[in-house]
Amino acid sequence: MNENINKSALFNGSCFALITTAFTFAIRAGILPQLGQEFGLSAEQLGFINSMWFLGFPISMIIGGLVYHSFGPANIMRVAFVAHTLGIILTIYAGGYTTLLISTLFIGFGNGCTEAACNPMIADMYSGVKMNKMLNRFHMWFPGGILLGALISKLMTDMGGFMADWQTQMWVLMIPTVIYAVLFFGKTFPKPIVEGVTSLTNNLKAMFSPVFIFLFVCMSLTAISEFGPNQWVVFILGSSGADPMLIMALTFGVMALGRFFAGPVVERLGQTGVLLFGAILTTIGIYMFSTVTGPMAYLAAFIFGIGICYFWPVMIGATAQRVPLSGAIGMSVIGGVGMFANSIFNPITGRWIDSAREANVATGLQGDALELAIGQDTLEKMLLFPIILIVLFTIFYFWQKNSKSTEAVPTAH
Repeated sequence: MNENINKSALFNGSCFALITTAFTFAIRAGILPQLGQEFGLSAEQLGFINSMWFLGFPISMIIGGLVYHSFGPANIMRVAFVAHTLGIILTIYAGGYTTLLISTLFIGFGNGCTEAACNPMIADMYSGVKMNKMLNRFHMWFPGGILLGALISKLMTDMGGFMADWQTQMWVLMIPTVIYAVLFFGKTFPKPIVEGVTSLTNNLKAMFSPVFIFLFVCMSLTAISEFGPNQWVVFILGSSGADPMLIMALTFGVMALGRFFAGPVVERLGQTGVLLFGAILTTIGIYMFSTVTGPMAYLAAFIFGIGICYFWPVMIGATAQRVPLSGAIGMSVIGGVGMFANSIFNPITGRWIDSAREANVATGLQGDALELAIGQDTLEKMLLFPIILIVLFTIFYFWQKNSKSTEAVPTAH
């Protein structure tokens, strides 16, 4: 009986696990230049290190989705704790490029376990409007955690001394990691509430439906549009006249606030309307990043934050609502493809930065002017992804306009 479980402890543990994921994103983005300088790494090599974060994520998400009902969410979260701890410690004591690749892969693996366990677990703990509300509240802590992580990284860097060292900043990641382990310890986890969802055959059949395949393609583009500019914010916007970590903090602060109030927005515009407007605003935001400097970059961050705000939870929600029999594995695959797309895209971004540097150096640019030109050239290339999404989500809007979403059928308790 799911009514007898400690929902508060499980939900709070899920939130701290997602805060850990967010901290690994924000703080690693903040220390990226330090890692490059200390180990003599090119932007492309840093891209491959970043890609391990995104590669480990989908691997563990998909495996976790496949074994969710047999291995169980409690055990998946135990694996997450071990992976997070190993990844953090291996990063702190890294000896070079190879160690950083391995440590980041472990961190990504732990992050994917968190999504694989917590998304279906929350969906099983609540139902109806409450379920949608709590899923959005859960996903609020990814941008919320990135906001906190970005501010913590900036504060520690500004303090100087050992606090500015990247190793010290990495130790901060252990705080939410230990908290979620304590909250989950000894707790009973919920049982599935959707009839037939535990059948892998039913899951796979549902995943070959046209709607699921369409969402699969779109998720890769929404994830690149969301994570691409943010993971490289220090490199791309470091010479724009605006503080890159404040840009990240503002972007994810807007996202956290938007997700907290997601219910009325999604109810008003619908899932397809939210996705379409998000793609339009994301395009405007990235375009502004590629053209403006100084305080206007903060306005660009605000628009960009609103644009990407609902991409991840609404794509997961659309999967759960429109293809409910895809189950835990369906949600994991949709999330996993987004992270896998970023694992491929990060080295490409690194090459774009290296190529832009060579091209702009050849024109005689130096100093901040050079770095600004490199960032703007790279952002112009990133515009392609949300532009494609505008087309796809316009199609999806009219396709689904007269379609009623399939409702999940709960089992008896």
